[in-house]
Amino acid sequence: MCQHQPPCPTADAVDREAAHVVAPHPEQGWSLLCNGIVLFEDTGALLPNGQSIPPHRPVLTQVAARLPQLSWPTAA
Repeated sequence: MCQHQPPCPTADAVDREAAHVVAPHPEQGWSLLCNGIVLFEDTGALLPNGQSIPPHRPVLTQVAARLPQLSWPTAA
């Protein structure tokens, strides 16, 4: 299906969401990728075989736990 060079990842590849968008529909919250995946704005996906992938956004507490702690100057 993909005509890009190098070819985009297939629908069953680990990095499948890196495929090019061929039909963006941001007003409806989804885009069609060239490997046949429908990618939703909540990071969920529908694969060409009908399998659904649940949303997989990073959990904010996990991200915040890895950020360096900032210290602010205090008034003297």
